Amino acid sequence: MSDQAPPPLPPLPRTPASEAARATTPGQTLDPDDTGVPTLTGDVDDIGRGFLAALFDLSFKTFITRRLASVFYLAGLIVIAIGFIVYFVGGIWRSIAFMLASNIGAGIALLIATLIIVPLVTFISIVVLRFVIESVVALIAVAENTQQTAKNTDRTAR
Repeated sequence: MSDQAPPPLPPLPRTPASEAARATTPGQTLDPDDTGVPTLTGDVDDIGRGFLAALFDLSFKTFITRRLASVFYLAGLIVIAIGFIVYFVGGIWRSIAFMLASNIGAGIALLIATLIIVPLVTFISIVVLRFVIESVVALIAVAENTQQTAKNTDRTAR
């Protein structure tokens, strides 16, 4: 047992958290997500025009990757699902063909390999796809936040 006293507790804030969350400066809106991703406001046509303008921005000052990440993920999942179905069904059919061609051992080995390897490779493919898309989105978020910090620094330096 030690004779040392426990460390002192940190002081409590002056205002409760619920009150501090409601307090905003004029013109400021609360962002419960607080990810730094700008919220889409305005008419749907305005949002589409902004996307097309960003798509053909030759200076690459506007990033579209964050807007398209879910589309890329969905497309990747569809491709992985199609690959899973093709290889899974193909492996089962080939194993049955081997068994019917009097090579029962090869057919059973192919069936077991298909039942284990195809789902495993599919799962790993989904994890890698998610990792790559999250990495790219995080990199773009860092770039956007750095760009915003540079803008804020330029304003405060004047």
